[in-house]
Amino acid sequence: MVIGALLGLVSGGVVGLLLGSFVGYQIDKLVRRFSGVEQWTQEKAQKAFFDATFAVMGKVAKADGRVTEAEIKYAEAVMARMNLTGDRRQRAIDCFTKGKQSGYEITDVLEPLRRALGRSNASAHARMMFVEIQLAAALVDGQFSPAEGRVLSEMCQLLGVSQAEFEQVAARMAAEHSFHQQHAGGADAAAQADEIEQAYGVLGVAQDCDNKTLKQAYRRLMSQHHPDKLVAEGLPDEMMQLAKEKTQEIQAAYDVVKRSRK
Repeated sequence: MVIGALLGLVSGGVVGLLLGSFVGYQIDKLVRRFSGVEQWTQEKAQKAFFDATFAVMGKVAKADGRVTEAEIKYAEAVMARMNLTGDRRQRAIDCFTKGKQSGYEITDVLEPLRRALGRSNASAHARMMFVEIQLAAALVDGQFSPAEGRVLSEMCQLLGVSQAEFEQVAARMAAEHSFHQQHAGGADAAAQADEIEQAYGVLGVAQDCDNKTLKQAYRRLMSQHHPDKLVAEGLPDEMMQLAKEKTQEIQAAYDVVKRSRK
């Protein structure tokens, strides 16, 4: 558009400037359309995130051949934590139902999400939050199966998440799943030892790390899961509660580790 305006100004003065700007704008639109580059508003990004969340969740749930009661309850729990009612809840159910249909291609919802979030670091936190939500769905029964793993692997490829990034998040999510159960469980010595071990896993650090490394990991995770930052990157407003719960889990793990070091 700028180039068109400048050429128009040189060749035709003010009238040429306006005409050149218009022609340049139209050419720019065509280039963006055919190159797959679009202008994504926050509203569009949030819609893409919302639809993809429940469609992929349905695909993950169906990966083993049948959707279990635990997987249905998890999806319903997510909807409840998001306070979805009326049309919004029905949209989530429809996306989940679509995702669990035989032969459903997650590319249909992940390609719009990829374009909305982009591949830059600007939306990296929202992208990883999406991965964490799907991992939590797969870990409902304590671990994800090979079939679920294949769906998650395809998801990561479509979103531009590396294998190393996925493995790192998967390790933290597995630890978080166990930590949540330990934290709400018994208080005997063995349980406390397991809880401390899982707390380190939630923070993604080794038990023999120094205090500086521990604090850095804690602050980095808290920053990555800050609700306001995630919403600005494309996380739907209704999912702020999920982000808040993440920060609470991280805080709880950090508190357990700190107490164990006194």
